[in-house]
Amino acid sequence: MVRSLRIGAAQLGPIARDTGRDEVVDRLVALMRQGSDAGCQLVAFPELALTTFFPRWYLDDVPEELDSYYETEMPGPQTQRLFDEAQSLGVGFYLGYAELTSDGQRYNSSVLVERDGSIVGRYRKVHLPGHEEHEPDRPFQHLERRYFEEGPDGFSVWEAFDGIIGMALCNDRRWPETYRVMALQGVEMVLIGYNTPLHYAPDPSQNPLQSFHNRLVMQAGAYQNGTWVIGVAKGGVEEGVESLAQSMIIAPSGQVVAEAETTDDELVVADCDLDWCKHYKDTLFDFNRYRRPEMYNLITQPKSEL
Repeated sequence: MVRSLRIGAAQLGPIARDTGRDEVVDRLVALMRQGSDAGCQLVAFPELALTTFFPRWYLDDVPEELDSYYETEMPGPQTQRLFDEAQSLGVGFYLGYAELTSDGQRYNSSVLVERDGSIVGRYRKVHLPGHEEHEPDRPFQHLERRYFEEGPDGFSVWEAFDGIIGMALCNDRRWPETYRVMALQGVEMVLIGYNTPLHYAPDPSQNPLQSFHNRLVMQAGAYQNGTWVIGVAKGGVEEGVESLAQSMIIAPSGQVVAEAETTDDELVVADCDLDWCKHYKDTLFDFNRYRRPEMYNLITQPKSEL
């Protein structure tokens, strides 16, 4: 029997700084219902899907605004509707959000929810980009390293949706280790939400390559690890900053099988044959047969020794 999972990549357009949670959740519910109508079993939302991309501002002088962007529980009073809708429709989801734990730790996080509304797993972003201090000469900030802690849990996978599912967030997609660690655990689908400004302040020569690099890393990650990769953007011009859209569904062959056409709220749908992964995991990328971990020691050396 073919293990086919119909996935909806639920791209979001811009979210304004003053947009409330209820309005955002309305948009997410609308996309989830659209996914249900299209026969999706799983709908994937972007990174930090509940708010504007707040790391673009230095907010130490307005701590109450900074705190307002984090979720102190998941589900919470305003996000419970998503879980209820998932259970009602029989559609699971992946959601990126800012997490503030009960002991005061802050993470860029995501959650995977099954079709019955139950939480399958949580992930905290490992590869935090950006900078720690205010840099007023930038046209906008990228203060993820100030507002979040590096995820301590690594890359796990979960048995869900009749397959093996993994999660990552934004900058994680640029690092080959992200996909490989999950592939060594048998991953068959990696869900990746992202917010990617088209202007890269440290090296603007990379600006025209943002679209190319986005495709390059996710297609390579899919092919080299024999896995489906679902990349979901929050795109468009948000608070004056233009961000990449280009949400896409990528097969284990590295081929893009479906892609967004707009920079707005848009659902991208594809049927994903999870057994397609075996064509690569059992042949060219048969890790047990061909992989040479004894040759890769440099990868796992502490940073201080490099």
